[in-house]
Amino acid sequence: MPLAFRNRCGHFILICLGVLLLLLPGYAYEELSDESLKALPRPNEEFDIHNGALLSPILQTRIPGTPGHDAVLQHLVNYIRTTLPKWEIDLQNSTSQTPVSNGEDVPFVNVIAYRDPPGASVGDVERLTLVAHYDSKLTPEGFIGAIDSAAPCAMIMHAMRSIDIALDKKWADMQARGMDPSFEEERGIQVLFLDGEEAFDHWTDDDSLYGARSLAETWDQEMNPAMSTFKTKLSSISLFVLLDLLGSKSPSIMSFYQTTHWAYQNMGALEQRLRSLGQFKSSSSDPWFIDTSKDSRQVVAMGGIQDDHIPFLARGVDVLHIIDFAPFKGFPPVWHTMDDDAEHLDMDTVEDWTVLVTAFAAEWMELEGFIGEAENAKARRDAELEAEAIRLNKKTEL
Repeated sequence: MPLAFRNRCGHFILICLGVLLLLLPGYAYEELSDESLKALPRPNEEFDIHNGALLSPILQTRIPGTPGHDAVLQHLVNYIRTTLPKWEIDLQNSTSQTPVSNGEDVPFVNVIAYRDPPGASVGDVERLTLVAHYDSKLTPEGFIGAIDSAAPCAMIMHAMRSIDIALDKKWADMQARGMDPSFEEERGIQVLFLDGEEAFDHWTDDDSLYGARSLAETWDQEMNPAMSTFKTKLSSISLFVLLDLLGSKSPSIMSFYQTTHWAYQNMGALEQRLRSLGQFKSSSSDPWFIDTSKDSRQVVAMGGIQDDHIPFLARGVDVLHIIDFAPFKGFPPVWHTMDDDAEHLDMDTVEDWTVLVTAFAAEWMELEGFIGEAENAKARRDAELEAEAIRLNKKTEL
């Protein structure tokens, strides 16, 4: 092959690789300004452990098949239907026998809620997916599971509403400027409240992850319409962000997967920015995200932490596992004990997690300029740019 031809081929390949990198999800991630980070709404009284509208109804035993579980399920569904009417909501039902059900089937219900750009076709939108489980353990009797995972559910509920308001503003702005959100925007957001994460007897492949296993299998087999961008609902998940065991003071979060280490680093950077801006209530001498300085090649997958992500990870879904665990420290001290109750939550940390998750989702959905007062700042900047353009145009005409 002539040298000149080889050089042209090499140049063409480099161009193609550059274009490909720009199309990867990580390269569409847009940082929020300091102004937007300061404008992120906090849950405040909604997270009161006694009568807060979001958190307190989840702080009860919620074993699948019991009245407490049904009450929490209804709380989640009612919140989405009344507060987030533009979100689609699905309930995925399954049943399974457990080691303690005496041959009877136990019902499991996964709550699925998502919002896509206006007019988007089914199967053509990739979705950031925020996940937590809402069931609690059978033993010890009366176990609440505040960090495991009542608080993560409430964090996601608050983030959903904050993101929803900003999405309304963003997509309305696009339409006002003559842009079609269904054509210009390929990203939506999705939430999974998964059921049956906990083992009924002791953790095995069959006695655990009941809801996650059912949903992953179902979504892997159900096809989207022909000619869709994404073949299945499973393949449309751009990032599976699982929150678990969050709400104890001074958490330690590891990076588990090379393919999502960049997303882990982005969340770690957000933590540090929010803290430096005075937007965190909790005090911590050490960063929560302990692996941010690592190169992705230094990240070693740990197969020992079994959680709701496993059935999805096994099917090729990119996972960011946000769980309080570190070598030589283990899980939070209250884990799977009666002390995992409302009184042992560090509420400053719970609120800070909520702000951080909201910020990460807002950056993923490119909502800069549409968060709280930041919208007004954006409008002022746009007006200034328009006025400057008019001034320059008149100057040119003269």
